[in-house]
Amino acid sequence: MTGHFDDAGFVPLNIAILTISDTRTEEDDKSGRLLREGAESDGHNVVEKAIVKDDIYQMRAIFSQWIADPNVHVIISTGGTGITGRDSTPEAVAPLLEKPIEGFGELFRTVSLEDIGRSAIQSRAIAGLTNQTLVFCLPGSTGACRTGWNEILSSQLDHRTRPCNFAQMFRA
Repeated sequence: MTGHFDDAGFVPLNIAILTISDTRTEEDDKSGRLLREGAESDGHNVVEKAIVKDDIYQMRAIFSQWIADPNVHVIISTGGTGITGRDSTPEAVAPLLEKPIEGFGELFRTVSLEDIGRSAIQSRAIAGLTNQTLVFCLPGSTGACRTGWNEILSSQLDHRTRPCNFAQMFRA
């Protein structure tokens, strides 16, 4: 069972948030705002926040810049993981990942099943590790981002979560 050790202090991570959308602006980016608020309320530092069009090469440019930045520990993107239209986040990100984390997408779809039923099968949420940077790609809806943050990322980005977590690789 996963739990927290009370005797360990919290270690904040530096997180970059990328919204992938052809239509969103900072004013109406509810999903990006939800992820920022979740990360900051948990005590993490949001060091970068951007919006990029659903274009493979524009996405790769930003992901690559942040992956190369030693100040960025975690990248969380929202949008572009569906199967329609210009959804191409998995195609943009997968080649950049050194170690895919298949369990993330599997767990996300399992948890989403409770909220959206069989439609969870359409999510292509992915994650991986590259250049000592964790990358998580969530769907674009605020509900999906809430599920991803509250049910998976919040605890997995806290090094006190046992028996293991993603944040341990950054523990000071």
